[in-house]
Amino acid sequence: MADNILVMDHITKEFPGVKALDNVNLEVQRGEIHALIGENGAGKSTLMNVLSGQYPYGSYTGTVTYEGEECKFKNLNDSEAKGIVIIHQELALIPLLSIGENMFLGNEIKNKRGSIDWDRTYSEAEKHMAQVGLHESAQTLIKDIGTGKQQLVEIAKAFSKKVKLLILDEPTSSLNDEDAKMLLDLLMEFKKNGLTSIIITHKLNEIIYCADRCTIIRDGTTIETLTKGVDDLSEDRIIKGMVGRSMDDRYPTRKHNVSKEVMLEVKDWTVHHPLYPEKIVDNKINCKVHKGEVVGFSGLQGAGRTEFAMSVFGKSYGSNISGELYIKGEKVNLKNPHDAIRHGLAYVTEDRKTNGLILGESIRFNTTLARLSKVCEKGVVNTDMEVHLADEMTKEMGTKTPSNEQKIGNLSGGNQQKALLGKWMFTEPDILILDEPTRGIDVGAKYDIYCLINKMVEDGKSVIMISSEMPELLGMCDRIYVMSEGRLAGEFTAEEATQERIMASIMQEQNKK
Repeated sequence: MADNILVMDHITKEFPGVKALDNVNLEVQRGEIHALIGENGAGKSTLMNVLSGQYPYGSYTGTVTYEGEECKFKNLNDSEAKGIVIIHQELALIPLLSIGENMFLGNEIKNKRGSIDWDRTYSEAEKHMAQVGLHESAQTLIKDIGTGKQQLVEIAKAFSKKVKLLILDEPTSSLNDEDAKMLLDLLMEFKKNGLTSIIITHKLNEIIYCADRCTIIRDGTTIETLTKGVDDLSEDRIIKGMVGRSMDDRYPTRKHNVSKEVMLEVKDWTVHHPLYPEKIVDNKINCKVHKGEVVGFSGLQGAGRTEFAMSVFGKSYGSNISGELYIKGEKVNLKNPHDAIRHGLAYVTEDRKTNGLILGESIRFNTTLARLSKVCEKGVVNTDMEVHLADEMTKEMGTKTPSNEQKIGNLSGGNQQKALLGKWMFTEPDILILDEPTRGIDVGAKYDIYCLINKMVEDGKSVIMISSEMPELLGMCDRIYVMSEGRLAGEFTAEEATQERIMASIMQEQNKK
């Protein structure tokens, strides 16, 4: 008989008008890495919020049995006291506090006088940091370390709470491939020491790499659990369980009708760091985008792709920006994002939850925000017109929502991404810059986004696509520029481009240093 550390039995959770979980069952064996997978909105995070006490006992039906004992958690503190720690996709760290301060925030180490014992705080922090291979001073500020190291701080923080069951929600969504592999290797190392992990991820290759078993949830219901070495644990098999059908082609076909007309051209574009002007972030970038073309930008984290895109979009990043920018053959000087929008440029940020959308506001409010002039009469918003136009955009994007008055923070990640695209399509752009347009969304929602991109270029628009997923760039782009350390390292047509060639050009540029 299996040694189950966790059994969740017939869990049902309802919100007003929505049954998020419908008799979900989950069994996790002690000392395994268990993947929880499904499309956006399938109920994965809701199930983990039930487990952790975020949704307290009494707000759902069913039973949670942990280490043989039925648990009735009322809050996060109750579950953490039992050794269950959840790390969310959006890291809960305070940038201007030190690593040590973040690790013991709310759980301070105090001396006999009731004051914080800073020596013990920092020594305990560094002890747990060493467990996860993080060799920094515990007094280092969070803002001064990269995202990969911040993820390690969260795991070290979990160890400080004597974790037995670690839950990671999309832990690698903002990490490059190298940092992601390092994190997964760390989980596998912890497994040898008896730690049990539940990992929620949309990156199917990660599941195949590290998971012992995976449970698939679809539309709030448990579909099946697959076991490595027993069942078929291939990407195609997992996708079939997730979406209820096989997806033979992950990238929709498109006729490549690229015009000779150049919509956007950048010459000798140089961008300096906004806080350290002596540092060059992008160095003499030259590129062009034709009408009806999808142009990809590939590169490792820190290559300068996002900074380049933001600087082109009305100088919303950088200082001492030099070079020339042409839109439809006309030289322009875009002083701010408003100028960029007026010239038919749109920038869909990589971070939809921080910079892209106002989560506490409705879909309607967010949709019209980037171009309020379309729904204003004499400086006053015409609400009837706003409702009508927002409804039209929601239908065009295929955003699943009961109403446009729904708060955007209540949507699944894939539907938030569609709403974000809708916000910028509402500005009627000619050129769209899409920065990591499918980050943190499932294969079904990705396919929908790819179809929207294809429709955009078929309608004569131009798309710049920044992505850390090379298969995505190879599957979607007409041409690919490769960036490395702020420089262009190569350019490939769709026919020429391969993962090996892209990586070779990156390494070649780095070796010049």
